[in-house]
Amino acid sequence: MSITKVYESETYDYPTQIQESLSELSSSIGYNITSFAATNLKGTNLPAPASPSAPPPTSHKTLPHALLRSASTASNALQATVAGGEDRLGKALALYASGWEKVALARLEQDAGIQDNFLHPWQTTLNTSIAVAMKARHAVRISRLELDAAKQTLKNASPQRQEHARLEVENAEDDLVQKTEVAITLMKTVLENPEPIKNLNELAKAQLLYFSIAAESLSTIQGEIEELSVAAEGEYRKSRDH
Repeated sequence: MSITKVYESETYDYPTQIQESLSELSSSIGYNITSFAATNLKGTNLPAPASPSAPPPTSHKTLPHALLRSASTASNALQATVAGGEDRLGKALALYASGWEKVALARLEQDAGIQDNFLHPWQTTLNTSIAVAMKARHAVRISRLELDAAKQTLKNASPQRQEHARLEVENAEDDLVQKTEVAITLMKTVLENPEPIKNLNELAKAQLLYFSIAAESLSTIQGEIEELSVAAEGEYRKSRDH
């Protein structure tokens, strides 16, 4: 459970998100200050800055989105500098970006599905039946300690206190048996509950769908990129022969 909670934060596979987050935070603070000043200084004798038209854009902090942005930026830069747009590397990067665009969307859908259909219901189960069962097990441990203490008291009791101490041991034994039966019943209820298995199935389904889409998308673009690679290599070898 503690591992799968990473799906609650989209940045779990994106190591450079801290730097970009700081940059976006700076832009956001600047926008908010300018907007605040423009609103509150309006109608006064003090110079007010122009109201910003829109807040700065934010981008998803996932590895697929990062690869998409990087490939798109590089492709646009290359194709803008090559006459006629006949740049195979730029085209290959554009294909690569198009493949990761589908993967990036699937990644967000996977995370949302895992949160709704696994994490939230699983947490509900933890907070109810499992928590109650664990509390019952703790009560058994306490009862066991109380029985041990009662037995020790009986062992050290004077003849005048023997009968009372023996009754205390019997009561402690009855309490332990009762609490053990309750704990066993609650644990069986947890194990027989179908909800955790259903939740786990939803987790596997969401992950399977994501990786299936990723495999299909990347498989499609890989074939086209390979064609560009073969053509580029052939042209390069041909130029070297002359």
